Amino acid sequence: MAEIRAWARELGFSQIGVAGVDLSAAEPGLLAWLSNGFHGEMAYMEHHGLKRARPAELVPGTVSVITARMDYLPAATPPDWQAIEFERLQRPGEGVISLYARGRDYHKVLRARLGKLSERLAARVGPFGHRVFTDSAPVLEAELAARSGQGWRGKHTLVLSREAGSMFFLGEIYVDVALPPSAAVAMHCGSCSACIDVCPTGAIVAPHRLDARRCISYLTIEHHGSIPEELRPAIGNRIYGCDDCQLACPWNKFAQRSPLPDFDERAGMSGQTLAQLLGWSQEQFLQRTEGSPIRRIGHERWLRNVAVAAGNALRQADDSALRGALRAVAHHPSALVREHVAWALAAG
Repeated sequence: MAEIRAWARELGFSQIGVAGVDLSAAEPGLLAWLSNGFHGEMAYMEHHGLKRARPAELVPGTVSVITARMDYLPAATPPDWQAIEFERLQRPGEGVISLYARGRDYHKVLRARLGKLSERLAARVGPFGHRVFTDSAPVLEAELAARSGQGWRGKHTLVLSREAGSMFFLGEIYVDVALPPSAAVAMHCGSCSACIDVCPTGAIVAPHRLDARRCISYLTIEHHGSIPEELRPAIGNRIYGCDDCQLACPWNKFAQRSPLPDFDERAGMSGQTLAQLLGWSQEQFLQRTEGSPIRRIGHERWLRNVAVAAGNALRQADDSALRGALRAVAHHPSALVREHVAWALAAG
């Protein structure tokens, strides 16, 4: 494993672990989460059933899972980044994009590098069956990461590390080779409830229980339809994702910076006014989000999200430029966009 860890670090990974494939203890929690409807419109989570908790059924022959952590804070991130990000949320006329989405699409970065790690391993031990995953299939990533010593499940359900907080991506390699499992680590949340207390929509309904239907990341990324009106005010100026639970977490003072330039912030991903963002045509949207995870929501949902943020801004202070930008898309071909723009223009 020492050699695998060395290869992993060369490829930009921060930590490697190994988990077994018996996740039966996690099945009751998964079934309860699904039965409560907490997955919202993410029907794929239900369609795959318990395959998510049974690696050997998902990929026959799997006997071990190699887990990998890749930190994503840009190298130039200042020490007081959490305070800086909270300050952005106090500027209603500015659109805020989740930190992880300001650089290159992590799916592409991790998948390619996990593939290279697999190739190096095969070159050393000989051909073996394997399959790489990066948030791309019915995989219980957080459960596997916790079991393999990457960290523990925080009360916000994300994986937390004493050395790296939670600002990292996870990836897995399912292998048909038996590897010694890594030791899990103890939980260190204690009585802290910062993530629960800060959640704008109350999506963390109890420690370790997240109702995705209320989560701003779900609403602005995974959700395809109209954003429930009662939740719109709490979204504030967040237009793609939400970092609040991570910004409030004390462990993220230890969040690590990425050695990879892939996650450096792209121009235009922060500091843009909502009026500017509403003005992006579909062609401009596609051009500016090329290679970015933001592209996956498409221009229609982009305008939906920005319109909600615009309505929230206008409820705080009138802004003629922002009203003008909304009126410019008020007759958009999409009924979804028109509905959210009309709601925004009704503000004030």
